[in-house]
Amino acid sequence: MTDTWDSIADWYAERIRTGSALHAFNREVLLDQLPARLTGQRVLDLGCGEGIIARAVAARGARVLGVDPAPRMIEHARAAGGGEPGTVAYAVDDGTVLGTVADGCVEWVTAGLSLNNVPDLDAALAAVRRVLTPRGALVLTVPHPCFEAPQAGWTRTADGTERRVVGDYRTEGFWRSDNPHGVRRAGNQHRTLATCLTALLGHGFRLEAVGEPAPGPLVLAEQPRRAGLPPFLVVRARLGWPRLVRARLGWPRLVRARLG
Repeated sequence: MTDTWDSIADWYAERIRTGSALHAFNREVLLDQLPARLTGQRVLDLGCGEGIIARAVAARGARVLGVDPAPRMIEHARAAGGGEPGTVAYAVDDGTVLGTVADGCVEWVTAGLSLNNVPDLDAALAAVRRVLTPRGALVLTVPHPCFEAPQAGWTRTADGTERRVVGDYRTEGFWRSDNPHGVRRAGNQHRTLATCLTALLGHGFRLEAVGEPAPGPLVLAEQPRRAGLPPFLVVRARLGWPRLVRARLGWPRLVRARLG
């Protein structure tokens, strides 16, 4: 049987709750891009899985809705409960549609290792833009496109150290890992850095932060060969442009119109 997120949901939830250093690190680098206090803020957690990020965001005071297309994942998220002091609810939903979410109803969208599972990035970003308030922001992480590309692997050098072998970086599209103990045996959509960032700009987002955080000590204790390689790309992008920038961009257009 070909694995899906529903079929690996029990295994995935157990892995998260018994302690996955890599997933905990991903949660922390995403949270670093959010305000320390989110009291009264509304947050959509897109592709919430078993709720690892939704609970952490709710703990900062936000009202959180977590959505995921895998019903079994949502069952695990609901069973885990919410994160006090905020509230958290869950719904089965397609990230390219977000049919359960109203227009302009959230100040933040979080997408922790989820947009890399969405087949149509443009549709997902259009849906995210629709549900955000006019100055709302998206914070996302994806497996680092350079080092987690299809066919990437490890090789041992002459001095006995292990080095990452970059895979088919420019070959975009769906691929599936053959690692029976890996998350991406359920599949992954590989996109280049340029594709990811250009798509955000094309949907009216401006980049506020782009990071390639080095793995922390807990990750290195679990996977020492990852030293020096950022496992994730993290991006914070916001809709709209600051008033001063809009004014400066508008001035040349006004002059051209008068001269014309």
